[in-house]
Amino acid sequence: MPDRALERAYADCLASARSHYENFPVASWLLPRALRRPVAVIYAFARQADDIADEGDLAAEARLARLAELDELLDGIAAGVPPTTSADPGLALALADVIGRQRLPIGLFRDLLSAFRQDVTQKRYANFGEVMDYCRRSANPVGRLLLHLQGCTDTRDLACSDAICSALQLINFYQDLGQDYAENGRIYLPQDEMQRHGVDESHFRERRTDFGMQQLMRSQYARTFRLLRAGAPLARRLPGRFGFELRLTVLGGRRILERLDQNRTDVFARPRLTRNDWARIVWRALRRH
Repeated sequence: MPDRALERAYADCLASARSHYENFPVASWLLPRALRRPVAVIYAFARQADDIADEGDLAAEARLARLAELDELLDGIAAGVPPTTSADPGLALALADVIGRQRLPIGLFRDLLSAFRQDVTQKRYANFGEVMDYCRRSANPVGRLLLHLQGCTDTRDLACSDAICSALQLINFYQDLGQDYAENGRIYLPQDEMQRHGVDESHFRERRTDFGMQQLMRSQYARTFRLLRAGAPLARRLPGRFGFELRLTVLGGRRILERLDQNRTDVFARPRLTRNDWARIVWRALRRH
């Protein structure tokens, strides 16, 4: 396949990464140039799979069938023959190039797909263990892939990355409490903990913030603060621009969590970081806080 096609495929992945609003930087100029395109491809793959699971009016069977096509794409890449029938040949081309060139574990991409399939089929989580198992497959693989790009794959680094990524996934759940329920019928909070605080689905249906809902969410925030702190040493250890971007991500996640915790009157409100927030985050990241 001509080099022009591969360059165009990478350019499309970069455009996809930069066109979606995220509270955390994705494939930004802060990353070393050599990492921007691989990171954009990983993001584009995850974004496409996430959109298949969430967006549009497809029936569950159709969503699962489209996710199965991405599984077939991974099968082809693993066998050295990326399928030509991919719905997104550009992504297929770039993904095969990144996995082969960077020797990325293909099992991590399969984990992502298993989480997105679960989004189609499972709407409730009995306990926090089930939530964390979802995070292990929906978020942690992305952090591990980024560490593989950096050659940082010792046990300590991977454990810290898992803690950071799981915390960020939980923060996304808390930001989207109302949206996840209204648009996709999902509740990612542990059902047993909801019951202990007297919270049921009517709270989500009515977007009701009473004392029980406040206490439930405060307990979620406190646990996630601890998880984020457990992973934070990785961001301080990693050098250069990659470490700086990771510090921005961790500090950005912490700031969003603080904003969520401060808003006691409406736990369904979605906070967005301001310029002042980002100025403070950048200053702290430069100081390796």
